[in-house]
Amino acid sequence: MVVEALAGNVRGTYMRYDTAVILKRLFLVERMLVVSQAGWLPGIADFNMKTALPKMLWEDALTADALRERVFELRFPNRMLEIGDDAPLVNLLRFAQAAPSAPAFLMALAKVFKPALRKAFNSYLELADDLGDGPTYRFMRLATEELRGHIEQIEASLARVFETDPEEGRRSADWVRRLQQLLAEIGGIGLDPPRAGSDLPALERPFTPAETPARDAQFHNLRFYWPDIIDPTFPYGEGLRLQLRSAVSHFNEVWAVENAGFILHTYADDLGWEFIRDAARWVYDESRHVRMGYERLKTWGFEDRELPLGTYIYDSCRGQDPLYRIGMLFYFESKNIGKKMERKKSFELLEDRMSQHDMDFDWADESIHTSYGKTWLSALLKLRGENPEDYTAIKTECERLVAAVLETAEERERVEVRRVAEHMIERAQQLARR
Repeated sequence: MVVEALAGNVRGTYMRYDTAVILKRLFLVERMLVVSQAGWLPGIADFNMKTALPKMLWEDALTADALRERVFELRFPNRMLEIGDDAPLVNLLRFAQAAPSAPAFLMALAKVFKPALRKAFNSYLELADDLGDGPTYRFMRLATEELRGHIEQIEASLARVFETDPEEGRRSADWVRRLQQLLAEIGGIGLDPPRAGSDLPALERPFTPAETPARDAQFHNLRFYWPDIIDPTFPYGEGLRLQLRSAVSHFNEVWAVENAGFILHTYADDLGWEFIRDAARWVYDESRHVRMGYERLKTWGFEDRELPLGTYIYDSCRGQDPLYRIGMLFYFESKNIGKKMERKKSFELLEDRMSQHDMDFDWADESIHTSYGKTWLSALLKLRGENPEDYTAIKTECERLVAAVLETAEERERVEVRRVAEHMIERAQQLARR
């Protein structure tokens, strides 16, 4: 009787090596989802999704990191993570990056890949236990809840998009049905290895992140978001003007979200997992800074249509070696980090607790990011056979690239951005008197 009871116990389903094989497959899926989501950030127009997806991909990266480390524990001392039999699944995920539009890509996340991954996690949890595989059990339960939240948030965003553009909804649905069929052919994302499916359709071009960033039409979109960027006679400002300028600057760190996503996608294979993990955090941090500025401006009473959203820093890297996108992040963070504490003190004197709070946390994030910049610029230079300590030359070139864009500013742009800023200052003064 005892032998029969033990023989039928679900807790003995997967041994150590079996578990490592399954977790490796799930890691590869999570890794591809992180890279794909990062690559699409510049091409997503919807502001709420552009600033929500970074948190999702960061959470996916944390799950992937836990999966990876657990595989190494179970395979000790082997630290190889070969694709092997999971190639059909990885190839399909790579193919799916080349969605016909941002809504189609997001719909594939919400209807195909994240639900399939969540189902795989739940299937594993039904067979796993917190004795033999407690570490996996803990983080995988958290991951299923995070994925549920991702799916709900993406679907809510898409509902708004498709309400105003039903044709886009139909096109996206066609793409999703195609992916569902291809995924079904290889057996889905599960505990068993994928089958070899039919050859994937040839792509017209491999997916690359957009070099012209998509922008949400609800904002005032322009290249230069504040007059002092292109007009030296316009002061940065003190008091209320400093509060306003700081919030607008935070809001416009959307370029940093896009740049960080661009480099994560571009250098994922070259620089490896540790880079992906750091870059995912970088993307997420920058999205928090954007939301800081946006929430302050909204709390003060501004409407979306009044908020200037620029592109000039992201534009400055168009057509350049993507190395300079890492450099651009490093350049601006190392350039501005010393000013953060000064502004925090100014906001304290103004009794602006919210701006003070946001600048304080921003400073902590930027301290981490300058380390990322040095580390990964050096690693990339070393990989190219160049001097790994020569990242200062890259910063100098980034300064030149930005200056070159500033030189293209036209008089109409100066007039437009000054009008936007003066309106915001006047509105801020009115709101402050209430």
